[in-house]
Amino acid sequence: MWKWEGENAKGTIVIVHGAAEHHGRYKWLIEMFRMHGFHVVAGDLPGQGTTSRSRRGHIDSFDEYIEAVASWVHEASVYEQPVFLLGHSMGGLVVIRTLQEKRLPVRGVILSSPCLGLVHYPSKALEIASRILNVIHPKKRFPSGLTVEMATRNEEVREMDKNDSLYVTKMSVRWYRELVKAIRIAHEKMADLPDVPMLVMQAGDDKIVDKSAVKSWFDQLAISEKVYKEWPKLYHEIFNEPEREQVFLYAYTFLTLQLQRGELIDRPNKSF
Repeated sequence: MWKWEGENAKGTIVIVHGAAEHHGRYKWLIEMFRMHGFHVVAGDLPGQGTTSRSRRGHIDSFDEYIEAVASWVHEASVYEQPVFLLGHSMGGLVVIRTLQEKRLPVRGVILSSPCLGLVHYPSKALEIASRILNVIHPKKRFPSGLTVEMATRNEEVREMDKNDSLYVTKMSVRWYRELVKAIRIAHEKMADLPDVPMLVMQAGDDKIVDKSAVKSWFDQLAISEKVYKEWPKLYHEIFNEPEREQVFLYAYTFLTLQLQRGELIDRPNKSF
């Protein structure tokens, strides 16, 4: 886990990366938040990035992700400022599952193309095979099927990813089964989510996550304050797309509004 401090910070952002990647791919976003008055906390999820190379692409349980993110939030609370969670893709799913299982001091949540359904699932034969392998050989790894071309239209980011030695190219059978299970639970346990303001931003031309599943989940979300924003023509990684400055501005506006709302709640009797 790493920390980046912003000048005159008014809040702290905890960033949770997606499948196969790592926190280093968020350098631009981290710097943008720092420049706009936020501390940032981020780390690499178990089996990814700089974590144990012997377990790259593998987890025994999705709970490993939940515990990691919970620890990052607690670390962010040390700054004694409002804490916000931002999760991208599988990181968005991890954020959802973490909030369903734990009560954390979070002021607001941003989900970026959250993995609540996939565009492409394995064939029925492979699905059956994965269930069998999950019992007899759960660490068996297969190509993830994810490519940089599917993730973003940004040529600069594509070139960086092709030369990124930390990018995970194979995922284990257990990882896949745990992902599918987490997606199912995220839909089943919607009532367990805390009433925390949430912004869901979805890529309009997502080639990885099923945007209809994301919208369906959002429509059923029973919280007091929620916003859904779809970005037409953008690929999966909206914070890496050529239009990312617009995406950041939208997210920053949401965060600013939550901070202002919090000030009013904290000081309800203030005279103007």
